[in-house]
Amino acid sequence: MSEKGNLKKYLLWSFLIAWILQVTASILCIKGKLGLYQIVLSISMFAPFAAAILSGKEWMKVGFMPRIKGNVRWLFYAWFAPAILGTLGAALYFLLFPKALDTGFGMLYAALGEAGLAQMEAGGLTVKFYVAINVIASITFAPWINMLFAIGEEVGWRGYMYPILKERFGRSIGRILGGVIWGIWHWPIMILIGYEYGTEYWGAPVAGPVVFCIITTAMGILLDVSYEKSKCIWFPALMHGAINAFAGIPTLFMNAEFHNEPLLGPLMVGLIGGLPMILLAVFIILKESRERSLSD
Repeated sequence: MSEKGNLKKYLLWSFLIAWILQVTASILCIKGKLGLYQIVLSISMFAPFAAAILSGKEWMKVGFMPRIKGNVRWLFYAWFAPAILGTLGAALYFLLFPKALDTGFGMLYAALGEAGLAQMEAGGLTVKFYVAINVIASITFAPWINMLFAIGEEVGWRGYMYPILKERFGRSIGRILGGVIWGIWHWPIMILIGYEYGTEYWGAPVAGPVVFCIITTAMGILLDVSYEKSKCIWFPALMHGAINAFAGIPTLFMNAEFHNEPLLGPLMVGLIGGLPMILLAVFIILKESRERSLSD
């Protein structure tokens, strides 16, 4: 089968499997079966991996063997760049909207309720200690745990699809197309139950999925850099896991009155919260374009 045919087959399987699972997860969430919802949603992350397997043998060449030697700086890039970029984005958002910052953790207190707070205190935890634990976990071991689930997407996207798109359309355009496809892949669960942005924001349910494609395009460029440099699929999987680990941390410091404005921030999926990541992605594209022009 031709490369074009392989890509069509991959996209068909990836979207078919994932969208069936996303619709199923959405129905479970609506019915209040949150445990099953989480399980089905986690399984859906392996749809790209399954699609790559069903589309040919190229998935076996994505670089499963760990390559730490000579790649230590890319290991730290994958591990810590998401938290750094996410912190910068959240800081920018809170700087622009100071009323959105709540260092008293009011939103967390409201989410826990009296029963949850009492249970936490009975276990010897305070809210501040709980926040500290979550922050520390998000930049230490959580990325490595999340990596084991993120590998399901990374084998398909960065390992299988991106190389085909880059070969056909060039590195920059291929990455941009890949990021948009990756974003659209999430649309059913975003539209049905408000995954990432909720259901009450301005422009719902259309604006969120559109903004998310901008975010996944930038995110995909950063992930693909880690894969290109390391030649090992575990690096973008670790970075993907680090993004997921840090994703919700800024909400711990957010005023509940601003929870319906996710298109801006403070999370990395917002245009302001994600701005440092977007700017870094643009810088990478421009730098690589300049290097190619100088080498021609």
